[in-house]
Amino acid sequence: MKMHDERTCRSCLLLFAVLCRVGTAAEVSVWTVDINSTQDAVFRKTLYANTTIFMKFQGDTKSCEGNLAFNISWYLRSSVCYNEVFNTPDSKAMNMFGMDHMLKDGWRGFYSQGYMFFDNCSSLFLPKVYYSEFSPYQPLTSPNSDPSNQSQVWPDKPGISAVATSWDDSPYLFIVKVQTLVRGVEIDDTGAEPSFAFSMKVEMKGPHDYSSPADWPLMMFFMIMCIVYVLFGALWLFWCACYWRDLLRIQFWIGAVIILGMLEKAVFYSEYQSIRYRGDYVQGAVIFAELLSALKRSLARILVLIVSLGYGIVRPRLGTTVHRLTAVGLLYLLFSSVEGVLRVTGGFYWTVALVANLSLSLIDSCVMWWIFISLSQTTRLLKLRRNVVKLLLYQHFTNTLIFSVVASIIFIIWTTKVFKLVDCQRGWRDLWVDDAFWRLLFSTILLVIMVLLRPSANSQRFSHSPLIDEDDDEEEAKEPMLNEAFGGMKMRGSKPDSNGSQKLLSKEDEDLKWVEENIPTTVADVALPVMLDEEEEILKTKMERSKME
Repeated sequence: MKMHDERTCRSCLLLFAVLCRVGTAAEVSVWTVDINSTQDAVFRKTLYANTTIFMKFQGDTKSCEGNLAFNISWYLRSSVCYNEVFNTPDSKAMNMFGMDHMLKDGWRGFYSQGYMFFDNCSSLFLPKVYYSEFSPYQPLTSPNSDPSNQSQVWPDKPGISAVATSWDDSPYLFIVKVQTLVRGVEIDDTGAEPSFAFSMKVEMKGPHDYSSPADWPLMMFFMIMCIVYVLFGALWLFWCACYWRDLLRIQFWIGAVIILGMLEKAVFYSEYQSIRYRGDYVQGAVIFAELLSALKRSLARILVLIVSLGYGIVRPRLGTTVHRLTAVGLLYLLFSSVEGVLRVTGGFYWTVALVANLSLSLIDSCVMWWIFISLSQTTRLLKLRRNVVKLLLYQHFTNTLIFSVVASIIFIIWTTKVFKLVDCQRGWRDLWVDDAFWRLLFSTILLVIMVLLRPSANSQRFSHSPLIDEDDDEEEAKEPMLNEAFGGMKMRGSKPDSNGSQKLLSKEDEDLKWVEENIPTTVADVALPVMLDEEEEILKTKMERSKME
């Protein structure tokens, strides 16, 4: 049994040591690029089939010289490999402009390209139909083979400002180059400095408006989870209203986590809805969503910790442990907030990402170790008191955590195999699961906690009770059970004592002595948590129940 617990605890540490929260912001579909600062632009997005790409140019004709002309060329490329599109730096992506072959054998895809010529700024800023028909798309050939002559044409006619349309559900790379000319001569050849300033707006709108196939399932997930948390809140509120006289302190913590979870899911769902209908998100709202998510995850970890510590059930108060809980919660809140804000604002680079993820993983490892150590001590104390109801509750809670650890390890192995240890990431449609799984897993743990610690008419049976019962008659009735359950240990004598005070003192002394000998006082004395009853304890429990009957 000890070896089993050791493997479980090591698995927990392994899980949170390697677990780095890898998340990406939702894909936007509307970009605005200032051409006066850069004349090349790269856009990445997963698109549905028949998604139309629009290009619009805006500016002031007075700030643009009249003898300037513009040649704007574009290149659209799809690939079955998600990493080819999203992991290629802009500098290397620009070298792919006009490429008609795959980067590697097996990295299949298609491409299409075209250009537009504007002889002056007024023509550039005027909305119009650029093409009479969409440019055909061709398959990418192998690196060492000749270009393909096969091409596919579109039956649909392009509308105003439309330049291209997608041909399949796939990741796409869209590259735009802007060449400025003076009387038909490129500025690079003349060496003249152009005087112009305008902005280019790129939009990608498909069957689900501006939403992408990578974000659509996640938006549906947040909508469902928002409804689930509303049901959680309604159920918890109903329980609290029915048994408001018997509420425990821990039940208020559970209610706070449910409210934060409800707000978190609602804010994230509104963010994806904003992208769907506007093509972009409000940065302030996204930062608020990340901060709210960090606060909720911090309180969620504290909730699991205080349940493991037995707050309100075994311990009447947390004492000095409050300071450690506060420190752990604030540290996790700090690093999680920094990680989330930098990720959505574009400052999540390799060094920053490594520091943030390692810090969060270290804190999670310490939290999980603390949880199982606390569960071990709480379970041992309940076994000493022989409180079957509370012990059964904590056994269910421990089994839930073990299941969560096993499920997490299996999921990490699956995601590593599918998304990390592959040369070509073909399973991009399942990327949303990497974010949804962890949220769903905690919601499952929260549901178990709600069921186990729900308010009821018998809620007080879970509340704290002292280790030493002051009722002498009740102690006498429990004496045979102690002899049976703790056979081989030194037990109290059964001879009647004329001095009642000496008898009570002797009982207290021997109880305290037994506690000092059998209950560890430091974490170092605890080898590893005891999560399941041994066979001998089960047999003894059955024997005690049969004698009581």
